[in-house]
Amino acid sequence: MPAVSSSSVPVEAIQVSTFTVPTDYPESDGTLKWDKTTLVLVEARGGGKQGLGYTYADQATAKLIHGTLADVVKGKDAMSPPAAYMEMWRRVRNLGRPGICSMAISAVDFALWDLKARLLNLPLVTLLGQIHAGAPIYGSGGFTSYSDEQLTNQLAGWVEQGIPQVKMKIGRDAARDVERVRAAREAIGKKAKLYVDANGAYSRKQALNQAEIFAGFDVSWFEEPVSSDDLEGLRLVRDRAPVKMEVAAGEYGYDVFYFRRMLEAGAVDVLQADATRCGGVTGFMQVAALCESHNLPFSCHTAPALHTQLACAVVPLRNIEYFHDHVRIEKMFFEGVPEPLRGELHPDLSRAGFGLELKRTELKKFAA
Repeated sequence: MPAVSSSSVPVEAIQVSTFTVPTDYPESDGTLKWDKTTLVLVEARGGGKQGLGYTYADQATAKLIHGTLADVVKGKDAMSPPAAYMEMWRRVRNLGRPGICSMAISAVDFALWDLKARLLNLPLVTLLGQIHAGAPIYGSGGFTSYSDEQLTNQLAGWVEQGIPQVKMKIGRDAARDVERVRAAREAIGKKAKLYVDANGAYSRKQALNQAEIFAGFDVSWFEEPVSSDDLEGLRLVRDRAPVKMEVAAGEYGYDVFYFRRMLEAGAVDVLQADATRCGGVTGFMQVAALCESHNLPFSCHTAPALHTQLACAVVPLRNIEYFHDHVRIEKMFFEGVPEPLRGELHPDLSRAGFGLELKRTELKKFAA
């Protein structure tokens, strides 16, 4: 079917489904343990095309989409996703916008932007305006539940694949963390960059002490050394950490106001945002503009198959998190998932929208 030329295309239907995938090994970070991941999938239909979007959440998120957001979006103009986005935000006013509501809106917003791009027969990055040919990635995993052998094999494996920076989880045991970081540095060699992520597990003083120790292993990225709710603590660590070590946070931001507070507090060297949480394409581009206005680099948190197109359309791009769990799931569920090439992900400009097609037979195995 040729690209739609009409200036208005009504959204005919919103369909939502959930799929739960067990992890390949038990996983944990500094503050949480898990053994499965749930993907909430949204499909939007209109003008003879179908767009898809998703978030990593749970059944409650899917229920909110089905029972509340689908009716809000149905009949709206598929060629104007931001208008539908604002209608969804208004609808959840009394439900509490952060958390489940924002993740639900994110999944629907993705599907609407994907639908618009498919109606125009354009890659999403072209529709948004491509700035970068590719987006650098860092391999991410190294869970605290891993043995030293699992940890080092995973991190070294990414480096051998040409991914020049890797990240590991810390925060369960400060003394043990030092030994794990030492093992990681030995495994990946001197040239690869080593990142650590405490997921807010340390106290302020503990984080400062660990930062000094980690500097001896040339750790260049300290993510959530303290809770992201503690902006003063993040600022303290940022100001006092070794000069070559960047403090990063922002993955739990659900709206542009959260990110504005973080930036105004001077809490981070690198701002992270997760489009599956902060409002899909619409919300993500708002945060990117805010980050640009503060002259800080911008990093995409997880969901690499979705973030590739977005990352290549924002100015202050630093990298995308090539997260182990989401890479597994996206490769299982979708055709067209971008593969790393010389440490970067590149949009497939021959495919419309996000460039993803569902593997429906595979999906059925994990239906929740």
